Amino acid sequence: MATPITTTNTARRALPGWLWFVVLWCAGVGAAVSLGFVFKVFMNLTLFAVK
Repeated sequence: MATPITTTNTARRALPGWLWFVVLWCAGVGAAVSLGFVFKVFMNLTLFAVK
């Protein structure tokens, strides 16, 4: 009696490669946009502090 190996649970949890690419691309774009916004805010704060 061999025990059957069920891989349906792990196969459902694992994301396909293209979905990982989309998720990581969106995360990278979001990080870049938020970093640019923070840079813009700090640039305005420092420029007003100098004047």
